[in-house]
Amino acid sequence: MSQLTQSPMKKITLEKVVLNMGLGKSGDVIQVAKKALDHISGKKSCAREAKETQREWGVRQGEPIGVAVTIRGDDARELLKRLLESKGKQINGKSFDNFGNFSFGIKEHIDIPGVKYDPQVGILGLGISVTLTRPGYGIRKRSKHKASVGKTHTIKNQEAKDYLVKEFGVTIV
Repeated sequence: MSQLTQSPMKKITLEKVVLNMGLGKSGDVIQVAKKALDHISGKKSCAREAKETQREWGVRQGEPIGVAVTIRGDDARELLKRLLESKGKQINGKSFDNFGNFSFGIKEHIDIPGVKYDPQVGILGLGISVTLTRPGYGIRKRSKHKASVGKTHTIKNQEAKDYLVKEFGVTIV
């Protein structure tokens, strides 16, 4: 299908980027991880609590065990460029699902351009989840008259890869 005949409803856009640090324990490490995520994203991060008790790991329900932040809009686009740069602009093909999402991880947060080493923070790893969307996807989230997105309107695995290659110059490995 040529660019002129393609429907504007098929245009793929970046919805959000979620940064997550799962620490597995509470205490001072939560504050350290919050500080690191705030520095990376420029936004305020929040603690994520355990959903259930895991006695073997010493984790109680409701105890903070991770930190996350969600970024949307132009800030998300700029942050994603920096995050992809830290990965050498390469993403594994297995990181994509069939709904317009992909995820990858960074082992050391100091690999991200613009992030300096801080001895009080140390070196932390993080997971990044990216959600792509099309116009009309709001029907699955609204409170009244929820509906599913049709098969022809969902973002397929290959469409998400093509978008990433075209918009961000990424190599799919």
